[in-house]
Amino acid sequence: MMFRNSVKVGRNDPCPCGSGKKYKRCCLNSKTPKPVNVEKLYLEKYDIRLKHAKDVEGIRAAGRLVIETLDLMEENVQAGITTDQLNAIAHEFAIKNNAIPAPLNYKGFPKSICTSVNEVICHGIPGDRVLVDGDIINVDITHIYKGYYADASKTYFVGTPGPDAKKIVHVAAQSLKAAMKMLQPGKTIGDIGWAIQKYAEGEKCSIVREFVGHGVGFDFHEAPHVPHYGKKGDGIVLVPGMVFTVEPMINLGKAALFVAGDSWTAITRDRKLSAQFEQTFLITEEGFESLTPFEL
Repeated sequence: MMFRNSVKVGRNDPCPCGSGKKYKRCCLNSKTPKPVNVEKLYLEKYDIRLKHAKDVEGIRAAGRLVIETLDLMEENVQAGITTDQLNAIAHEFAIKNNAIPAPLNYKGFPKSICTSVNEVICHGIPGDRVLVDGDIINVDITHIYKGYYADASKTYFVGTPGPDAKKIVHVAAQSLKAAMKMLQPGKTIGDIGWAIQKYAEGEKCSIVREFVGHGVGFDFHEAPHVPHYGKKGDGIVLVPGMVFTVEPMINLGKAALFVAGDSWTAITRDRKLSAQFEQTFLITEEGFESLTPFEL
């Protein structure tokens, strides 16, 4: 009953025992409620597909390739290189390793990775932009490997960073780290957003609200949505088998943004710096595992 109460099952929701009946006509008033079928409940109530051990291994394998690609990006991010050259390096690495770059042609996106420089928040399209000393760049990688998806991003310094660059990259990294403290069964989606918001706003930075984390593994974007702001205790309860990204986008200035004419590139309205870090996480019985692990 503790689980049943924690997920706030409504009278007209599917009964968590998996009978297919409404809760009010099944276990609501039963003195001996049936065992909870968590997998069926989460699929029917939230459209969340929990992952089994075989699925986790597949996502983990895709995640290893994502991290290897990010490491390759770190080796090549330097003054003088173009974002399109970074795209070519990442694309070739994916193909060489029998992976498919998930962003390529996704809803019309024309490249294999996202490269977001300085005031670009996310979804920057690689092109002829030449990186210069003092820039920051977020590189977002999602690969499909043997049918499974994994997603991660890092923000890199180009050459010697200035104080603003150092601050926003640090706050973005620590925002993800704050979120990780909430990743355990019984916590909620709202707890994740609350932890990020509390930390980032405490550092006098702002949180982008238009873009959120998301379920991943079987597809590029799945349920649930994972906002990077929120109230403690709100939202869906975390249970083992959930796989989703957390990817806080943190602005040095205000949160307001606009999307460029290419319909993809999101930019801070005040043109101040933005940074992001992202990993794909699995909720386990004991807590969590990053399926795209890197140090923050």
